Amino acid sequence: MSISLQIKVPASIANLGPGFDTLAVAVKLYLHLSVSSLAGANELKFEFPNCNIDGENFIERAFLFLARQQGGDFPSLRVVVHTDIPMKSGLGSSAAATVAGLRLYEAIAGPLPEQGLLNAACALEGHPDNVAAALLGGLTISCQLPDRSAFAAKVRWPDALAIIVLTPEFALSTSASRGALPEMISREDAVFNLQRLGLLLYGLQSGNFPVLRQAFADRIHQPYRQKLVPGLSQALALEHPDLLGVCLSGAGPSVAAFAQRNFDEVEGLLREAFQSTGNPFTIRRLTAHQDYESAFDCGLAGLGLRA
Repeated sequence: MSISLQIKVPASIANLGPGFDTLAVAVKLYLHLSVSSLAGANELKFEFPNCNIDGENFIERAFLFLARQQGGDFPSLRVVVHTDIPMKSGLGSSAAATVAGLRLYEAIAGPLPEQGLLNAACALEGHPDNVAAALLGGLTISCQLPDRSAFAAKVRWPDALAIIVLTPEFALSTSASRGALPEMISREDAVFNLQRLGLLLYGLQSGNFPVLRQAFADRIHQPYRQKLVPGLSQALALEHPDLLGVCLSGAGPSVAAFAQRNFDEVEGLLREAFQSTGNPFTIRRLTAHQDYESAFDCGLAGLGLRA
């Protein structure tokens, strides 16, 4: 039995301003796995040619989580990992690694219920927003239920709407970013975010993009994280006829801007907001990854598994 398998899992931008721990969109920036057979059973050998793992291997953790749940042996595998997703950047790198491990196990064991994969990913990550987008693609609205399971709904991100992402070249852990948030918020701020969340979903689904200029505003997390991300306050204050909104990407430090046209001008505004900080950065123009099926491609000689 020989195994040849390629998996790619998208990065994601969570929160999208008012949708704290609720919204995320998958984007075309990927974690790639190239998998082949090794002799024996129940062993995983990982290689990371273009990145260094700082701490636990989340791909392996997720794979073994399902392997323990499902029981039985699995063929030994060599897994070569390449990633285009910068780590600790607010672009869902840990969620992509978690989903990659789940997809890898699914490829070996056979199709698994989508709900089970989502619950496993949420249990491992602690919250469902990034993992929902990495699993399903598109724009996801997710919710953690009282029994700690998760629900996620997927809708299509507007094809006309591009995402310009600026990533400062310093790491910001999710725990540190969450630590900056207050324990309590006011009723006024909660209502402010709920109103903008409804407006954001309406604008994205109706194609009435001008309303997005108000919809990306937030009072729950971004004001408290500005001290952790130099340049964020300037970016959130940017105005331009073709700039539809700016938000912190996930826990940061990446910042996302949204536009339908004149991308060079919007990119220039974002660049100017961060140049005075003295921190180097990378700017990417991204589009949404709409469908997880295109991220799953495997050829398994001798195994009747789906591609």
